[in-house]
Amino acid sequence: MATNSIKIRAQLKDGVTTVKALMTHPMETGARKDSDGKMIPAHFIQEVTCESGGRKLLTAYWSGGVSKNPYLSFKFNGGKAGEMLKLAWMDNKGESASAEAEIK
Repeated sequence: MATNSIKIRAQLKDGVTTVKALMTHPMETGARKDSDGKMIPAHFIQEVTCESGGRKLLTAYWSGGVSKNPYLSFKFNGGKAGEMLKLAWMDNKGESASAEAEIK
């Protein structure tokens, strides 16, 4: 996939870190047809992971039912300002991307 396919930020407030991420991906279900009537092959993110401070915060298993360019937001306790957070995804074609952000 293209570089910079993930935009991510992490904000710490009152001991709770809010993570917001926007991922660029076509997220094709495999059920649509192109203008010539041919089926568009399935191409979607299967797994999203997020870790920070040596611990895994999130593992999400997705399918073709998630929209194009998915947005993900979640909160967790225990983050520290200045700590790095890494979000990564892998799709059903073996492509992957990752991005890091500092918790602010």
